[in-house]
Amino acid sequence: MGALLEVTGLQKRFGGLVVLDGVSFAAARGEILGIIGPNGAGKTTLFNILSGIYEPDAGAITLDGGPLAGLEVHAVAARGVGRTFQNVKLFANMSVLENVMVGRHCRTRAGLLQALLRPGSARKEERSIREQAVRELEFVGLQDHAALPSSSLPFGKQRLLEIARTLASHPKLILLDEPAAGLNPRETRELGGIIARILERGITLLLVEHDMELVMEVSHRILVLHNGRKICEGTPREVQSHPEVITAYLGEAPAGA
Repeated sequence: MGALLEVTGLQKRFGGLVVLDGVSFAAARGEILGIIGPNGAGKTTLFNILSGIYEPDAGAITLDGGPLAGLEVHAVAARGVGRTFQNVKLFANMSVLENVMVGRHCRTRAGLLQALLRPGSARKEERSIREQAVRELEFVGLQDHAALPSSSLPFGKQRLLEIARTLASHPKLILLDEPAAGLNPRETRELGGIIARILERGITLLLVEHDMELVMEVSHRILVLHNGRKICEGTPREVQSHPEVITAYLGEAPAGA
């Protein structure tokens, strides 16, 4: 398949605190790479760097053959990186459909003047954006809620709306930041099905998640971070039996180690 994302020697400090310490890994095209680790392991900082919120102090990031580190957030999105957040970030005063349409902004051509004057090309583009947004709502099962304010949705459906908005940006890579947080078991199973169907679209997924059952079920490989370092990388079976992983999570060495 070949690597879509390559991360080499990534470092990030906040004052004297080393949050990421020489982290390297790659994610293949069409792969789900789970990223796990105890609280404070550096997972969210890693996502913040990959999405352009933070700039790394050292290291390199390559997406589809081109450099990614140091780009602004909007430029990272235009390169094909989409992201959801641990704390859902929606436009509460906008409808469900409008929230998804916003996700398409990095692919639009009309500027401010065209938006104001609304020539034929701008109206045509707006129709295309709306049609794409409707398709993404259908994909996550929210088409019947399109006209509702996003704030009126229950929390589980807000999670799905954020995924639909991310998909509208036509990403190559999606960073899913604890998408199962706050979901009940039924909603988590539904989420797992949607993740599997996203993969069918050829999109690569990085999944940060504390629900170990979900991570082990959907991930092809898993990367484990602890105190800002990569301590293990492998298949779910390999990771589950790795001594350093057991120690990181349980605070003690496995029996017989």
